[in-house]
Amino acid sequence: MLSRSSRLFGRVSATKLTIRAPILRCISSASNLHPMIQGFAGRLHQPKFAVSPNEIRILSKPIQFYSQIIDMIRRAQTRIFISSLYLGSSESELVSALREALSNKPELQIHMLFDLNRSTRPGPHSTAKLLAPLASQFPDRVHVSFFRSPSLRGILAKLVPPRFNEGWGTWHAKIYGVDDEVMISGANLNKSYFTDRQDRYIHLTGQKLLSQYCFDFIKTVSAFSFQLQSPRSGISTGPHSLRDPEYDLSWPIPETHPHNIHATAEAALSSLQNVYRPTTPYHFDAQKVTLVPLIQAGQFNIRDEETTLKMLFEHLDAESKSTRPVIDLTSGYFGLYKEYQNLVLQSSNLDCRIVASSPRANGFYGSRGVSGRIPEGYTLLEQRFMAAVQRAGRQSAVQLNEWEREGWTYHAKGIWLSEAAGHPPLLTLFGSTNLNSRSAHIDTELSFLMLIPEHSASDSLRRQLVDEVDNLRLHSSPWKGATRRVRLGTKALVSLVGGML
Repeated sequence: MLSRSSRLFGRVSATKLTIRAPILRCISSASNLHPMIQGFAGRLHQPKFAVSPNEIRILSKPIQFYSQIIDMIRRAQTRIFISSLYLGSSESELVSALREALSNKPELQIHMLFDLNRSTRPGPHSTAKLLAPLASQFPDRVHVSFFRSPSLRGILAKLVPPRFNEGWGTWHAKIYGVDDEVMISGANLNKSYFTDRQDRYIHLTGQKLLSQYCFDFIKTVSAFSFQLQSPRSGISTGPHSLRDPEYDLSWPIPETHPHNIHATAEAALSSLQNVYRPTTPYHFDAQKVTLVPLIQAGQFNIRDEETTLKMLFEHLDAESKSTRPVIDLTSGYFGLYKEYQNLVLQSSNLDCRIVASSPRANGFYGSRGVSGRIPEGYTLLEQRFMAAVQRAGRQSAVQLNEWEREGWTYHAKGIWLSEAAGHPPLLTLFGSTNLNSRSAHIDTELSFLMLIPEHSASDSLRRQLVDEVDNLRLHSSPWKGATRRVRLGTKALVSLVGGML
């Protein structure tokens, strides 16, 4: 585990990140993995964490996600660390749980990271306004940061209305951690995600090193993000800071404009990955799952997810095998990134089953104004994708289903690889990525690749993954979008902003 001094970063420069490297041990031979993925796994260069299968629990329901977060906050002893897009306007119970934990445990520290634009929308209940009293009450123990994408800059930054500025990039990583346990999800902290918005939720316990990595990831980005302060704190906010009657947002790097953090961010995130890479050749424990963190931040030239998925598909397509592998892929916003489309279309030796959101299960369904056209825009992208499937002659190998459940919306995302149809997954990708152009180029994402050993110790985990796929497919049916009408105005809109969907 890292020393305490390594957890508390100072200012991040463009060339140096002050994290002390952990000592990672060699484990054993990679032959414990299924032969289908051994060669692929051996080429992964990102950090790797060995986790006992019995320390992994896959949740399936939004209410379980909410209950788990509240329980984790209540049992936290030394630290709570949270990363999300935003905190919903009605989440007073969650804020109360944080306040109670701080009051009962004097040693407890809280670190939270959100997206600036989404968390400072005009109105009385923005994330910043909800958390400002907590930060004011516990100024030395509550550390709230807001990441601002530097892609929206210059005259556009002044002209784009607040509701649309998220189109130029958001902080999208979802981490919910306390002490040495962590939950990775694609869900945000809002009522719908706790009740009727389907997502994925992977809970891990007893994870000192993995939890430390997630904590350091949050701290790394917080060092070049705005810091929430009380307007009465007396802290100098500097020339690039932002002010509101209820809070200040101080900028921690006065010599660097918030629009010019590209080099700083690229160096810091690259350094984080380098620090956590094994110092000796990594081998895969025969009885443990391996987790591989993949950072995707296209605007900062960090493309772990993209390079890893390309390597996976190409490996599977080239590998000679007696069975035909199956990729299950899902995204609530299915505008599959062009490079990923090509991988699906050109990989003739594997099948792909896709679950996307139906228009009614899209989170923007029924929205007013331009936002109301977004579900229709995704229909257009799906139509184009399925036309490409037909042109590639892959109709029998690529299946698109749409998810719909009365009164619910769909937000799940990820990938599962199985040896063949009817077999349990050998690996899964989970986290914040929607696998679309936004995730690849604009948003900042953190996802994890889970590699499952063949040892019988993982049987229960494999069953959980089978159940997860089955539960997500339960409310899906064959895609009906081929005959849906897409208005000319929506086609024009997609041609203008398709990369933001």
